[in-house]
Amino acid sequence: MRYIEAPHTYTGDEVSVFLAGGITGCPDWQQEMGRALMNTSLVVFNPRRASFPIGNRNAALEQISWEYAHLRKATAISFWFPCETLCPIVLYELGAWSMTDKKIFVGIHPSYERIRDVQIQTALARPDVQVVSMLAELAHEITAWQFTERA
Repeated sequence: MRYIEAPHTYTGDEVSVFLAGGITGCPDWQQEMGRALMNTSLVVFNPRRASFPIGNRNAALEQISWEYAHLRKATAISFWFPCETLCPIVLYELGAWSMTDKKIFVGIHPSYERIRDVQIQTALARPDVQVVSMLAELAHEITAWQFTERA
């Protein structure tokens, strides 16, 4: 696995996955996902920074711009909805990317407040996407997909 964390940029074209999901007010699930994908050949884009420069007035613009660019650069996007927050930006991103043919993976913690909404909307917009309820299942789907994508 090759790991790219915001704000570092990636200019290659290898098979990649963007880790879209909660950042503020929830556990660092991205680290767990990174460990689960460690033995893959994927490039993993992680928008969660080790240290976000909250005092920098331009930090939000830089972060959103990084995410915008790397969501488009990624071969696939993995969405995770933790139970601690509604993840309004992630809902926005899932809605936007559901209207494309980009490969997406969706996982929702069983206690996520709007689980049925995400399940129903995803089934309607992207019937090809299986919604899973555990991070390990999400990692398994991504790992299995990387072999079909490289073929």
